Amino acid sequence: MRIILWHGYLLGGTGSNVYTRALARAWGRLGHEVVLVCQERNPGAYDLGGARVVRPELPDKLLPVFVLDRYEGLEPRLLQDLTAEERGRYVEANAAAVRAELPADLVFANHVLLGGPVAAAAGAPYTVKAHGSELEYSMRGNEELSAWGRESLADARATFVGSAHIRSVLEEVVGHVDRVYEVPPGVDVEAFKPEPRADALERLLDEARRDAPNPGGAEERFPDEGNAERLAAWFESDEPTVLYFGKLLYNKGVHVLFEALREIGARAVIVGFGDYRAELERTAPPRTLFTGPLEHRHLVHLIPLCEVTVVPSIFPEAFGMVAAEAAAAGSLPLVARHSGLGEIADGLAAAYPMEYGELTSFETGNAQDLAAKLGRLLALSEAEQQSLRAAARSAVKANWSWEQVSARLLQPFTN
Repeated sequence: MRIILWHGYLLGGTGSNVYTRALARAWGRLGHEVVLVCQERNPGAYDLGGARVVRPELPDKLLPVFVLDRYEGLEPRLLQDLTAEERGRYVEANAAAVRAELPADLVFANHVLLGGPVAAAAGAPYTVKAHGSELEYSMRGNEELSAWGRESLADARATFVGSAHIRSVLEEVVGHVDRVYEVPPGVDVEAFKPEPRADALERLLDEARRDAPNPGGAEERFPDEGNAERLAAWFESDEPTVLYFGKLLYNKGVHVLFEALREIGARAVIVGFGDYRAELERTAPPRTLFTGPLEHRHLVHLIPLCEVTVVPSIFPEAFGMVAAEAAAAGSLPLVARHSGLGEIADGLAAAYPMEYGELTSFETGNAQDLAAKLGRLLALSEAEQQSLRAAARSAVKANWSWEQVSARLLQPFTN
């Protein structure tokens, strides 16, 4: 098939960005011709499975976003703060870029808004992937945007959601939608896999030494300068490490993790960027290492070095991608028990021996419950931990590998 994959943003750093580049790569490996329409300035930095990248010029350099971040050369503005005229110009600029690549068997657009309107305006068969951030941060409670989303999905051949939670959120925000398919995001199980400790550390340090200079952390989307030296010193000790990787926003709940760490005295590595980083650094417990954001090339080697990965979000999540990647790479996931994270926890618990099933999740926002579960995981014998790691990886391969997911996304159009 010839597929135009539309994504309004970059290809690194956040969930839908990583999802898009992984999907392009997976479809390319399956033999499909993929054209990726996005705002990435440096697509050569990623393995896109042979996809050709097109970058539309945006009117007034305005980029509609759901959470404010900095984008080089663009002016990000919350979607709900744009005028109808500004939204219209953005949609037409992107739809024109898609139309220039037609004919295609399918246009696959990310986000109900503004992917739905862009795909609908392009004039080709289309489907839309609802990620959740657009629904929760911009559309919920906004009747105008909700109605626009509903209209945009009406003619879609399919609307994909990553979890039962996002299916319910979609219905709450835009009303009933026909032809909704539940397909989770995927994990690259060839990249995220267990590694011997010495090999993982050597490869992690090699990747850190390749990082661009970033004096004083001036570029929040770049790794911190000096990570190689700090990580080398950190992992000289074989004391267990707890890992968090993701955005550093209040809603991600890292402050809850910090309360739990203080209670049990464990050490942690915190990976990510965001507007809450300065406050987290101020309140971090002893023996907490911040690295700034890391790419998959770092994470595939860092995760196997960490005994437990905690996902403490206090806000609904579309899917537990972080938890699934951790499970694939040999770090035991412990997630807040809600939304898409809860579905990951259930999938892992089903693969664990019954007596360990409750160690996949904790009560949302409850630092005491997190501390108790985290303490139990860290106290397991090496044999017990190895047994759980093997079960967790098996669950990921069976349920959430990209090979399965990318093919499932095309089933409504190939059957």
